[in-house]
Amino acid sequence: MLTSAQMKPALLTGHPCISLAAPSLNQHEQRRPTHTSVAPLLKQRIPPHSWDSHIHVVEPQRFPVSPAALYQPSTHTLVDALAFESTLGIQNMVLVQPSVYGSDNSCLMDALTKIGPERGRGIVVVDPTTVPTETLNEWHALGVRGLRVNLQSIGRVMDQMELERTLIQHADIARPRNWIVEVYLPLNMVPLFEPIVPRLGIRICIDHFGSPELSSVLRYHDRTPFDPYALPGFRSLISLLRGGHTYIKVSAPYRLSKDQHLRDLLIMAREFLHVAPGRVIYATDWPHTRFTGVDIGPFTESCLQLCADKPGLAERLFRRNTEEMLGMLTV
Repeated sequence: MLTSAQMKPALLTGHPCISLAAPSLNQHEQRRPTHTSVAPLLKQRIPPHSWDSHIHVVEPQRFPVSPAALYQPSTHTLVDALAFESTLGIQNMVLVQPSVYGSDNSCLMDALTKIGPERGRGIVVVDPTTVPTETLNEWHALGVRGLRVNLQSIGRVMDQMELERTLIQHADIARPRNWIVEVYLPLNMVPLFEPIVPRLGIRICIDHFGSPELSSVLRYHDRTPFDPYALPGFRSLISLLRGGHTYIKVSAPYRLSKDQHLRDLLIMAREFLHVAPGRVIYATDWPHTRFTGVDIGPFTESCLQLCADKPGLAERLFRRNTEEMLGMLTV
């Protein structure tokens, strides 16, 4: 077992500010490309053949959302997604099944079929007890490379026994296909998750910084240094990253933090890159469902700055780590 000192290396300092404020888009503007405030610079600096490893395509008119959906999304098509990615200079994307579609992956598969496996991959949601093997094999041929277990979006809480059973069922599907299992759960559940992962025999990806509750860290004043190891579950997350089979997405900062905590997320990202530079994944979370007016440009710029002092790190964060995680390169 790692000692406290081993688990908590000296945290890096000098974190750039990021801002996510931008004018809101109305219904008539939603199909226009989402231009970022620093797009020209980003297009020149983002590594070639980069991946946006977490986006959603949603077309409720063509593919009705689940009756159990917690919100009614706007339309965001593959054409919209490609226009958005072009503003960043990103060529490739991973389509992730959003919660509003439940286990009906029709919209995702329609988009993935159109973009093709040369530029796209997919992460689907299934009922592991009923999904046909033939369907899984067809999806694999079209570029699906993982299964998603989403607890956070729907507020579902599992005890360790139920979580283990669910993950084993998904791992049994993923393992023979060399797929990943992508998990969206709150950070305070990661200690339950940690002892299960080594027994699954697959690669795991955790969404959106691990979904920390940043307000849980008590501060006496604004200048108190943020210590991510004070977050419930952060040590377990770091332990999983050190273990070698878990990846973490730095994505969707606006879901986790108001302005006063954005620096905290960058401190977390620095620590992830310090501990496991080969297992940190960049993503935008476009189209930022349930949020409007998000400008992801400044966050992307901050991710590039985090890599500035280490040759090759930006290519890992924006490209190679995603390709290794999805089995496109030798791990």
